[in-house]
Amino acid sequence: MKKSFATLALSGLVALSASGALAQDGDPVKGEAVFKKCMACHRIGPDAKNLVGPVLTGVVGRQAGVAPGFSYSALNHAAGEAGLHWTAENIMAYLPDPNAFLRKFVTDAGNPDAAKGSTKMVFKLPNEQERKDVIAYLKTFSN
Repeated sequence: MKKSFATLALSGLVALSASGALAQDGDPVKGEAVFKKCMACHRIGPDAKNLVGPVLTGVVGRQAGVAPGFSYSALNHAAGEAGLHWTAENIMAYLPDPNAFLRKFVTDAGNPDAAKGSTKMVFKLPNEQERKDVIAYLKTFSN
């Protein structure tokens, strides 16, 4: 009896850990729904085209400001030149306030004179879980 209770308790902890990991990393299925908010400006997938914003296929891991055929703001270019790559962590920090994130990144990289102007991205995604979910969705289109 004690052994089966211990096994059941351990199984419950494993299940909770797995569900916590999903919440921590985000859910790509929920992220697809969140991405609909982004579709006013962005597309993703093999046939995606640049719109107001660049194609987001392969964005996770990509250097900032280099999507082919997209005309970026000076601030985005400066961030890319300063070494910004779109890791999950950087996307997470970017989405609540894109301009503030880019200005801070460029300033912290030692080029405060280039931390001027603004990005074309005016949309903000403040909800932490939505950010995690949309990043999980973006990862499904990245190497």
